[in-house]
Amino acid sequence: MSDSHGNCGGFQVRLGDEVRHNLDRYAEFIDANASYVVSETLKLLFRKHAEFKSWSGQHTNNHNQQQVQGGRYDNASLTA
Repeated sequence: MSDSHGNCGGFQVRLGDEVRHNLDRYAEFIDANASYVVSETLKLLFRKHAEFKSWSGQHTNNHNQQQVQGGRYDNASLTA
């Protein structure tokens, strides 16, 4: 997988059937692949989410020091 800056990386995520269907349909609509849609959507989310931007600015030194345990997040954290 490669983004518009030439960076490559792999990542797996499980999606519900409806989300996956809509992702595939949207990718078809814009003539792109699902990886591009996910990448660009996340970039937009990260730019627009004010609370995340504030938190991220305060935690810049923790990027490589902490690992997510269990790989699960509380859905409420995305409702800002």
